Amino acid sequence: MSEAPLQPVYLLSGTDQPKRTLALKRLRERVGADSVETLAADSSSGEDAVAACNALGLFAAETGGRAVVVHGVEQWRKADIDALAAYLAQPAPDTVLMLVAEQTPRDSSLATLCKKHGEVLQYEVPKRNLSTWVRSRFEQAGANADAEAAHALVEICGDDPVALAAEVDKLAAWAAGEPIGRAEVEVLAAGGREATAWALTDAWGARDLPALLAASELALERKDAFSLAVALASHVARVRAAQLLAREGVGTKEIAKRLRYRSEFPARKAVQHAENYSTEELDGALVRLAELDAALKGNSRLAPELELERALIDVTRPAARAGAGAG
Repeated sequence: MSEAPLQPVYLLSGTDQPKRTLALKRLRERVGADSVETLAADSSSGEDAVAACNALGLFAAETGGRAVVVHGVEQWRKADIDALAAYLAQPAPDTVLMLVAEQTPRDSSLATLCKKHGEVLQYEVPKRNLSTWVRSRFEQAGANADAEAAHALVEICGDDPVALAAEVDKLAAWAAGEPIGRAEVEVLAAGGREATAWALTDAWGARDLPALLAASELALERKDAFSLAVALASHVARVRAAQLLAREGVGTKEIAKRLRYRSEFPARKAVQHAENYSTEELDGALVRLAELDAALKGNSRLAPELELERALIDVTRPAARAGAGAG
């Protein structure tokens, strides 16, 4: 079945950036990568876009089609839209204008104009039931993921469609057709820059000293000892707070809100970690990490990496005590 002829203008908008990007890619492929000129609305006006279309139109008959892509057109004002309207009354032959709105334009006149002379492609991520959108992404990727897997991914990554789509693709590739549930998502979907931090805090929370030291060694390839110490101290403090709240009967959703977590997932992690430590051990760990902070700020002659390793051992072994192992 042959594709429909290309329209003189397309408007691509909506919050579903992955789908919007894919639609633009397919449109560009139809005219060829060497036949596309790209502009940005913050530095190019509607008149600039029209001039580019008219200039490309001189060569379109020879190449079989040309395209002008303008990103960020939600910034355009009335004068820009008026220039576009005048052009679309008699557009350059075999030239396609592809307008991309990074956010849905407040003024509907641009969409009305594009719908009259071409096509409006709008892709929205639902504000509610985001996990339903995630599950549809899993299906599109050929992954066998259940509803709990989709819920877990939203808990971990938040509401960023780009981050969610990237994690879906990663999980789908890893699973290779095998079922994906909450457990698999929680293990694998730590995401980018947070992956190292999760490995460190998870190992500490599980009281797995060999894994903690291994995670620390890996993390030191990307961050300094002081940054890792600050991150762990912050996590231990939140675990201590989560422990107190959980003993008062507060649920993980409310714990996440009170501790200012972005989602319920890290709050649930904090409660799980708290179950492996007594109140006294957590208090001792906080004191020991304060001593580490002082050591890394100049109170010790030992190498920062060694100070960090000693502190990690102290705060993970049973019955960590205040003042133990100061450098």
